[in-house]
Order: sequence, then C-alpha cells, then structure tokens
Amino acid sequence: MQKGKQHIILTKIETLENLTLFMLSICTQLQMDKNTRKLRNQDINPCIEESDASQKCMDAYNYDKNMCSAYFQRYKNCRKYWHNIMVQRRRDGVKPDMPTAAERHEQLGAIGGKPY
Repeated sequence: MQKGKQHIILTKIETLENLTLFMLSICTQLQMDKNTRKLRNQDINPCIEESDASQKCMDAYNYDKNMCSAYFQRYKNCRKYWHNIMVQRRRDGVKPDMPTAAERHEQLGAIGGKPY
C-alpha cells in the first residue's frame, strides 16, 4: 500500500474513533441532564430543600462534613419519611407512588409541618 493511502485510512479510522467518542459523550451528557432534571423535579424529589441546605452548608464550611451533620440528618430523615409514604401508597395501590408536590404540601400542612 502506498504511503498516501495509509495516511488516508489512518485518518478515517481516527476520525471514526473521535466520532464514536463524541457520540458516547453526548449520550452520557443527555443521561446526566435527564438525571439532574429528575433530581430537581419537585414532584419526584420531596427533599430538594433539605438537599440544597446540605449543599449550602458544605459550601459555607469548606466541605467539612462534621459541621453539617445536622443538615445531613435532616435530609436523611426526609428521605426516610417520604420513602415510607411511598411504600405505603404502593401497598395501597395508590398511583403515583410518590405524592405530587401539591399533595405533599397539603399533607404536611395537615400534620402541622415537617415531622423530620
């Protein structure tokens, strides 16, 4: 094979590899965006406020976890509380499993605020 043809073939292979990596990168980014949107959706994630407070604390205290343990515990309690609600609704055949943000707000108002 001539040297010029070898260069063209190698260039095509490198271009194909770059294209493959590019496509993989885009697919990964789309998946990450989907997951991020899901985490920030108040109808899906009932503990956004607690999560944000934990992150804010970490930022304020230069990621010293010991300074933010109360925030972490509140987040953990929030997740546990809503997980139990979700499991009970699933057992009772209620759809969706997780109450919407409006339903949660109404439930919390009926019990006098957040129990966690």
